[in-house]
Amino acid sequence: MAEHIYLRVSTRLQDYTQQLEDIIWGLVIMGNKTNNVVYEKALDFAVRIIRLCKYLNEQKSEYVMSKQLLRCGTSIGANIAETIEAISSKEFESKVYIALKEARETEYWLLLFSRSGYLNADEYSSINDDCSELLKLLTSITKTLRTKNQK
Repeated sequence: MAEHIYLRVSTRLQDYTQQLEDIIWGLVIMGNKTNNVVYEKALDFAVRIIRLCKYLNEQKSEYVMSKQLLRCGTSIGANIAETIEAISSKEFESKVYIALKEARETEYWLLLFSRSGYLNADEYSSINDDCSELLKLLTSITKTLRTKNQK
């Protein structure tokens, strides 16, 4: 029974890893935005960030911190977009790492808005789930890049 569960989990992990590798090399090889899951998720997330900042400005009269959230939250997708035209693997890797750092900063600002009362629990949870998903994808990509570079 335990062996069966282990094999099932192991197979799913291998499938997930293969999907991530396909995404990474799809970014490098395809050189476009077609069927690029990370690009699409980052773009959708940027739109949500823009709408959140607009809400914070108009409904909560918050103008200072929301600008920082807008910068880092939209920068994730911009850096992923830049990977599509990267002229070297080093540039590609650098842009992915920058996108990861921007996602981590965005996570911080979202938490700060939540803890300071600008976002209620549902608002925070919804957008933070999307941010966490991007963080997981970008972390997996950077780990895969590190592994490939060590070989």
